[in-house]
Amino acid sequence: MFGNRLADVRIGCWTALCLTLLAGSARAEPAAPANNCPGHPDAIGTSRTLVVDPRAHPRIGSMQYPETLPLRDHEVVLTFDDGPVPRNSNQVLQILADNCVKATFFTIGEQAQASPEGVRKLVAAGHTVGTHSQHHPLTFHKMSEEQAKQEIEQGIASVKAAMTDPNALAPFFRIPGLLRAPPVEAYLETQGIQTWSTDFLADDWHRISSEKVYELAMKRLEAAGKGILLLHDIHARTVGALPKILHDMKARGYRIVHVVPATPDLPATPTEPGEWQLHPPSEDVPIARWPKLPNLIFADTDMLAAPAASNFDLAEADLSLAFVPAERAHGRGVVPLPKEAPWPRLEALPQVASVATALPVPAATVFNIPEKARAAIQPFPIQMHHYADGELPVSPPAAERHNVHRHGARVASRRAHRVAHAASGTAKHQPARPAGGAKRAVHVASLKKRKI
Repeated sequence: MFGNRLADVRIGCWTALCLTLLAGSARAEPAAPANNCPGHPDAIGTSRTLVVDPRAHPRIGSMQYPETLPLRDHEVVLTFDDGPVPRNSNQVLQILADNCVKATFFTIGEQAQASPEGVRKLVAAGHTVGTHSQHHPLTFHKMSEEQAKQEIEQGIASVKAAMTDPNALAPFFRIPGLLRAPPVEAYLETQGIQTWSTDFLADDWHRISSEKVYELAMKRLEAAGKGILLLHDIHARTVGALPKILHDMKARGYRIVHVVPATPDLPATPTEPGEWQLHPPSEDVPIARWPKLPNLIFADTDMLAAPAASNFDLAEADLSLAFVPAERAHGRGVVPLPKEAPWPRLEALPQVASVATALPVPAATVFNIPEKARAAIQPFPIQMHHYADGELPVSPPAAERHNVHRHGARVASRRAHRVAHAASGTAKHQPARPAGGAKRAVHVASLKKRKI
């Protein structure tokens, strides 16, 4: 009997141990895969591909909908809106390529028309390409189904036209501004197009610094633990923040997931319905849960921060001392650069005698004036009235004044006439006075009469 009880205890312990191990393995998250980015050992890479069926899950993103992507803990899906704009979108593509990261891009139809090569680059790099309307209007929540249909279909047509293979377009759509409306969502669902919201964002459409974009992305990712991140590939601030975001995601154990649509040849990844539920089914959020923008120091421009001195490969060792403080330089056994640049003194420079030269008066032939106009603007003969104090000009005769060429000379004539008339009027209102010499002559004559 004792032997039987001992056997039962052993069996029970073994069963409990197995159940514990199984439970522990179920809770454990899969280890991050080995680096799969040749030539970039520090890259985060892409951990797995998630295949989704848009018809089975027509709306995703916890900022607005009860469902979101069935991600495991510490898994992130990168999404980018509003491109392509070559200046910044190409840099985002290069950063993603250097990290072997696959993302989802929601492209605007107008941008695709302006830069079709940018769309083809996205497809060639293996990214998922969805659409973001034709003109990016922020009125989708006010549109009728017909108006929304026009914006959606035009955007799809423009992006497909830019692609070498139109079948490469994914049936994914993000409403501009996340301004959802039931008619819009209903139309998208009938077309088998999945409406994407997001789980968290980095506010990179605001005029903030790249450092602040990084801080917001990581802070909100840490709070969520996983999810869809919304960024914009058209901003320089996003270009500046993205390398650090990816670097710190890897350092903190996060993994990148690439999402693609299911096709007849590519079935959806097996999932349980509960894996899609983030909120209770009744909690269907009508308006996006935008986080309050914290007190930020807004950037004056979209320019990236100045590069550090360590980014430059200085050929001469002495030149690197320009970036080393004096006390540190002495500690390294080297002599720091002088505080003032060794520019030559002004008195040591050779003295060059300056020769004052005057520009010649331009010749009349320099000006291309027609002969008739040149003849018309010749100065008029000005009549002079004689006064005791001198001579004052008066206006030219009426016959000459009206015989002016109508192209150009009339203005000059009127101006001369106004000046002469003003001078003439002043002289007429002043009585003539005898000159000083005449006064003295009268005075001498009167003295002679008196015989003084």
